[in-house]
Amino acid sequence: MIYPENFEQKIGFDKIRQLIIARCLSPLGEEKVAGMAFSSAFDCVLKQLFQVQEFTRILREEDNFPTDYFFDVRGVLKKIRIEGTYLIEKELFDIRRSLETINEIVRFFTRHPSEGGLYPHLQELVADVVSFPQLTRQIDAILDKSGRMKDNASPDLADIRRKLSQTTSGISKTLHSILRMAQSEGFVDKDAAPAMRDGRLVIPVSPAYKRKLKGIVHDESATGKTVFIEPAEVVEANNRIRELEAEEKREIIRILTDFTDRVRPDVPEILNAYLLLAEIDFIRAKALFALDIEAILPDIEDKRQIDWIRAIHPLLYLSHKKQHKTVVPLDIELRNDIELRNKEEGTGSREQERSGRMLVISGPNAGGKSVLLKTVGLLQYMLQSGLLIPVGERSKTGIFRDIFLDIGDEQSIENDLSTYSSHLTNMKFMVKNANPESLILIDEFGSGTEPQIGGAIAEALLLRFSEKGSFGVITTHYHNLKTFAEAHAGLVNGAMLYDRHLMQPLFRLSIGNPGSSFAIEIARKIGLPENVIADASEKVGQDYINMDKYLQDIVRDKRYWESKRQQIRQQEKRLEELEERYQSDLEKIENQRKELILKAKTDAEHLLSDTNARIENTIREIREAQADKEKTKEIRKSLEKFKETVQNKTNTGDPVIADACALQGITGNPQNTVKPNQRGIAGHSLKGTGSRNDKMDVKEIQIGDTVRMKGQRTAGKVIDKKDKRFVVAFGTIKTTVKAEQIEKVSNNQIKKETVKVSVISANNSDSLSEKKLQFKTEIDVRGMRGEEALQAVTYYVDDAIQCNAGRVRILHGTGTGALRQIIRDYLKTVSEIKRFQDEHVQFGGSGITVVELE
Repeated sequence: MIYPENFEQKIGFDKIRQLIIARCLSPLGEEKVAGMAFSSAFDCVLKQLFQVQEFTRILREEDNFPTDYFFDVRGVLKKIRIEGTYLIEKELFDIRRSLETINEIVRFFTRHPSEGGLYPHLQELVADVVSFPQLTRQIDAILDKSGRMKDNASPDLADIRRKLSQTTSGISKTLHSILRMAQSEGFVDKDAAPAMRDGRLVIPVSPAYKRKLKGIVHDESATGKTVFIEPAEVVEANNRIRELEAEEKREIIRILTDFTDRVRPDVPEILNAYLLLAEIDFIRAKALFALDIEAILPDIEDKRQIDWIRAIHPLLYLSHKKQHKTVVPLDIELRNDIELRNKEEGTGSREQERSGRMLVISGPNAGGKSVLLKTVGLLQYMLQSGLLIPVGERSKTGIFRDIFLDIGDEQSIENDLSTYSSHLTNMKFMVKNANPESLILIDEFGSGTEPQIGGAIAEALLLRFSEKGSFGVITTHYHNLKTFAEAHAGLVNGAMLYDRHLMQPLFRLSIGNPGSSFAIEIARKIGLPENVIADASEKVGQDYINMDKYLQDIVRDKRYWESKRQQIRQQEKRLEELEERYQSDLEKIENQRKELILKAKTDAEHLLSDTNARIENTIREIREAQADKEKTKEIRKSLEKFKETVQNKTNTGDPVIADACALQGITGNPQNTVKPNQRGIAGHSLKGTGSRNDKMDVKEIQIGDTVRMKGQRTAGKVIDKKDKRFVVAFGTIKTTVKAEQIEKVSNNQIKKETVKVSVISANNSDSLSEKKLQFKTEIDVRGMRGEEALQAVTYYVDDAIQCNAGRVRILHGTGTGALRQIIRDYLKTVSEIKRFQDEHVQFGGSGITVVELE
């Protein structure tokens, strides 16, 4: 029940309704908005709210929702229920476009067939709607895209329009011939053209020459300087056009009548489909308004409660938004006595924020009391009318069966009602109908009559409302009502805050203590004489003045501690954010560390693989040289260069690569550096590879012995002997070697010779830095043989990559081009090279290759 009848006008809901109507697409939605009404049925209200909430998601997230052609064709469809009536082309075209919109809406909500769907409550609307794709195709068969009847809508129509076209064309030719003749004779202006009058083609002629041109005068210009003559030669043809146009019209009516007869049986189902269009338009308008006022769906329960956080008045919000102002939000709580007691028992303390079913608000005039009261009434009415409301995310709300309102002046000369009489009439109705499911809103309770008796009556009424268990918000200036609210369960005082120093209202509600009217301060601010203020203070007594000051002090102190509490909350929130950020940074650092370690391990594996491959290759080359001292010396020198390169590569400061290299005997410590004539790279002995004095007694090696290649560490077993050659199995690989190339070893010896891990010295970093300083961006290999030049380029490119050189030059000369080709074939195999090309002609051309590194 809503009281009084003009409730919507008093709280401003009529303006809300108009704002929603302005957001509708058609009269279909406008009618639904006009019929929007308050409901106390929880399921019905909840369903409407979910529908609006889902549509706000569509407006935010979807771009393809159909909103075109929301036409109201209900009157047209109802008209054709009568036999013999028919739809005209425009009406049929509107039906076709609006039906297509209905089909698109149905497709939009049924595109996700999974259980529940994205918009379950809106999908329920289209569940039983019949779409008419066949009907739209039939309309398309007779109407074109502009809504005009197609030529091929029927054979007769096609024949009539063909004849019309031919006749019109003939008339046009004849008319232009007559026009050119008249222009040549000077009867008609040179720039004149055929015109249309009364549906007939005519020629504009000067009045002086109208006798010169035979025909019928159909019209003349407003100035009288031009007459329009239909030449006699085309009169019959124009008459024929009139006849054909009449035939065309009759044929179109026949086609439309036949089509209407076929549609007539489906009119009820088509009308039902248009109910969907109306409902969607209605929900869409409510969703648009919700977005404009930043409204949400709070937690809603089927009980009586109001627990709103940061609630704002929607009309005030829109008004301030235009002026680029902000609205002060309100926190309002109305709670049942039982729930309040349960909360107190649960906390084990009575020291908690006061709350109750009825809120008695006091405070200065123009401090926001009436706005708060209207905000409560308007938001609750909006919610139970199916509209989202502008409150904070953690807000809770419930459903009330009744809302009673007493605000403003209702005096009536016709009904012999004074202001106070009208208030008492409202109180009579409220006392009679109030119940635990009622929300009572009273502004300036007890005013309008002598204060003492008015306050007494108001106190008695407040007791009745409390006994009935009603909820409510009441504003007043009376001290007896503040005292009554403080002393009775279920009632709680509230104050609209006021800044005494700036002498201006803060428009903030503080629940738990009564407010002061600040009458003395406001009078002093306005400029009332000080002696008048002093006399008034003396008349009310010092106790009254002191009590008012105490109230002001309480409000001031509460404001101070509330601001402190707010600061603490903000600091705690900031600390939580910092903690989350630091935790996130730590996780990122840990992930980066793991990635660096993994990369270092991978690089170390690649380095070890390259080192071992080079060692094996060196040993093979020495073996193939068959003790050629010069060749062996050259190979060892090449191996020493490679060793230096490896040592520089390991001088990266990464312990993983250093340890991995140390496992292979590669160390940057000068004390551990082996001499070429003593050891090979990575601990492989090169002794005996070419010396005639190191021959081993072949008789010492027998079948089954463990042996290894000189200069290598891999052990194998002798499985056969042929003269001075042995067949040795290294794992699954069998090879025939000379006796001079192997040596006998024991298992204990192999274990003892395992290389210990050593840490690479930091001196390597100095070596690398020195190498970078001495590195030249150019190498000259002219005059070298192919293999020699290739080896030099290989080492040079490795050094360039190690020193992070961006661009280097290789001087190989022109000659036959063979050396240039060998070098470029090698450069193609190096992945770190971005590109290479000839030097500019002015700087050497094809005799120099310019290499750009990654």
